[in-house]
Amino acid sequence: MSAPQLLTGGSLQDPSFNQPLLDVLKDAINNTDSASQITIAVSFIRHSGWRLLHDALFEALGRGVALNIITSDYLDVTEPVALREMMQLAERGANIYIYESAQNAGFHLKSYLFIQQHTDQQLTGLGLVGSSNISRAALTQSLEWNWQLKVDHDISSPAAVSLLALQEELNKLAQDQRLVPLTHHWIDDYLTRYQHSALTQLRVITGDTASDDETLRETPLPNAVQEEALSALHHTRQLGFKRGLVVMATGLGKTWLAAFDARQLHAKRLLFVAHRDEIIRQAQATFIRMNPKAHTGLYNGQQQQQADWLFASVQTLGRSEHLQNFAQDHFDYIIIDEFHHATAPTYRKLLNHFRPQFLLGLTATPDRTDQADILALCDDNLVFERGLRDAIVDKHLVPFIYQGVYDEFINYDEIPWRNGRFDPDALDAAFASQKRAKHALNKWQAFKQNRTLAFCISTRHADFMARIFNEAGINAAAVYAGSVKPRNQALSELAEGTLEVIFSVDLFNEGTDLPAIDTLLMLRPTESRIVFLQQLGRGLRLCEGKTHLIVVDLVGNHKACLFKPELLREITQIESSEQSATTARLPEGCFINVEPQLLPLMDKLRYGGRVKIVDDYRRLKDQLGQRPTAIQAFQAGFDFTKLRKQHSSWFELAFSEGDLSASEIRVLDKLKDFLLTGIETTTLTKSFKIILLQALLELDGLQKPPTLQALAEQSRYVLERHPDLLQLDLAPKQQAMTANSKAWLTYWKNNPIKHSSNIGSNRQVAETSQDYDVSAVAKSQAAKYWFSRDNERFTPDFIFPEQELETLHQMMQELVDLRLAEYRRRKRKLS
Repeated sequence: MSAPQLLTGGSLQDPSFNQPLLDVLKDAINNTDSASQITIAVSFIRHSGWRLLHDALFEALGRGVALNIITSDYLDVTEPVALREMMQLAERGANIYIYESAQNAGFHLKSYLFIQQHTDQQLTGLGLVGSSNISRAALTQSLEWNWQLKVDHDISSPAAVSLLALQEELNKLAQDQRLVPLTHHWIDDYLTRYQHSALTQLRVITGDTASDDETLRETPLPNAVQEEALSALHHTRQLGFKRGLVVMATGLGKTWLAAFDARQLHAKRLLFVAHRDEIIRQAQATFIRMNPKAHTGLYNGQQQQQADWLFASVQTLGRSEHLQNFAQDHFDYIIIDEFHHATAPTYRKLLNHFRPQFLLGLTATPDRTDQADILALCDDNLVFERGLRDAIVDKHLVPFIYQGVYDEFINYDEIPWRNGRFDPDALDAAFASQKRAKHALNKWQAFKQNRTLAFCISTRHADFMARIFNEAGINAAAVYAGSVKPRNQALSELAEGTLEVIFSVDLFNEGTDLPAIDTLLMLRPTESRIVFLQQLGRGLRLCEGKTHLIVVDLVGNHKACLFKPELLREITQIESSEQSATTARLPEGCFINVEPQLLPLMDKLRYGGRVKIVDDYRRLKDQLGQRPTAIQAFQAGFDFTKLRKQHSSWFELAFSEGDLSASEIRVLDKLKDFLLTGIETTTLTKSFKIILLQALLELDGLQKPPTLQALAEQSRYVLERHPDLLQLDLAPKQQAMTANSKAWLTYWKNNPIKHSSNIGSNRQVAETSQDYDVSAVAKSQAAKYWFSRDNERFTPDFIFPEQELETLHQMMQELVDLRLAEYRRRKRKLS
């Protein structure tokens, strides 16, 4: 137990005696665990103060802390934009209430209660009562008086009695009939009052829009890059495209771009999809700031809300049982963030289900080969691209200095490499080396600046490195999901300079703004080019006083380490018209330095000639960190005619390299003829056969053969997503037909359906559910069709068991993506 302490906030006479409430509150929030309870009751909440606390409160809620917040509409001071963001907490389980002050007594409470342990004998907690509401000024610099009362274990002490009395009063308040739950509809009504309130009008009249206690702010404006992208998006929709990909380097504001484009499109119903809750939450906050009038909602494993603007986890919404809750045209506008993840089957299901006015894919993936798969999902429509080099040259990001350090204490040849990555246990054991850790420490000390983010292989590795640095007198912390130090606290301490290094494990790869970071320490191999660039992007953001980023990278004798300096050079340099390729220039202020020991190792990655396709395949696989897809190989310049001469087909090449799963091998063994002649090499005078197959896949037509009418309508929708192909392959008369018209059905039946199927079925019946093969007719040399028109349905003429259906679907999709890209390129060359 401790005596009550008076916190005086800002001090007008002597700033050295400042006792801002913010630090006390954040420490209390961050020290709560799953058994704790936080209750806040304040008369008003401003957005300026809320954003100082919301990260800590979100993390506490994620740890299972019971969170209760009570505020009021007293004098219409609470900001609607803050209330909209508080709804994000309510959606995740917090109890948030509004005291309605109209015709009721005034509401002047400023109380904060943290109960960490409460039993019959023990009480641990903290109470704060005084003058501070939640605004930036009140929490950081205003002259505020607050009594602080701490209790530790002794429940019979006077301090504990006082703390329990505060808890009892707050519990009574929570039952008060004048309290109402915070909802979007309540905020709608309040927003109207707020905009016409005397206080708001006074601020508008006096021009007091920059005060700390902010009023409802004007809509933010797009920056120059976002303006260009918005113009490109408007133009692509005018051309008729319904999907598009935007590629923007990390730090250029992709989420804000999506919010601005939603406004440009006048989207009434919007869906934002991502794979991590942090990305979803940050996007939701961005859209709220852009339009505080919008109703936003959450759709994930815990909450399945209905809202005009819905923010969803792909892991939940991508499942069939959830997609069935929405009509195909439910959303006007769909945004898929971190779109490089979108080739996963859950994304495919979602993309196949919905028919929005426009679908926007967002990614920072800089390379056409890396983009190939996701471009296919966006109908090969790259709307706008602003890469890392341009962003640095235009001073939207800081330049980098890359220091490649030889990782001399790890022999990666001795660590097992399986399925495109190192064995994690063996890697973890190898990294727990005092010599390697001290080598990293010495190199870091030679190059470092002020604030460092280090990437580790595991929690064990992060804890080990933090201990080594701490023993050397450096203030460092390991931060990961469930770490002792919460992430928001670590970031605050890093920004303030009290913490020098954060050792992280997969917590800061994507979706996090860390502008203060000026040094990156890369202590792990990175199999993925995309992950490496995401990590790099954590340190490239602009920040006051920051001139450049230092990257200290421990580079070992393995391709998962060696590709990084070459990749940086590849995506940031340009060739001068006055210089040779060997003297190509990096952006001003950028340097790529590697220690001499690394040069012969890096030479092994360079491939001089292309004699065998398998050599190109292996190089591309190393570059991507995984098996390339067919369309990635196509974009990388593979000669598929030569490929088939040497390996018969795409999937047989992948099989020869041991890159197919057991399920893929079974499908290839039984259906290689269909995959080759039915898709990979089928003649395409027009795009119709492949459009038909794409429509079939989107309808899940292998499992549930569609009617010819449904197939024709879906085919038309697919074709309309490719306006260039629609205009190229359809005469004006057919272009004018609607998808559900008899004329279109007749045309489609007489063309691709007729030329892709028999009348009636030649399908063989499998002797058992495990026995499947192509039909006898399809096997013969005279076979022409792989599908039949059976009772007005489009039915496959080959048998497959249910357990292989998803695999076959994915393999067909991979080849369909390839053929569409091939066809489009061929037609462009002819035009």
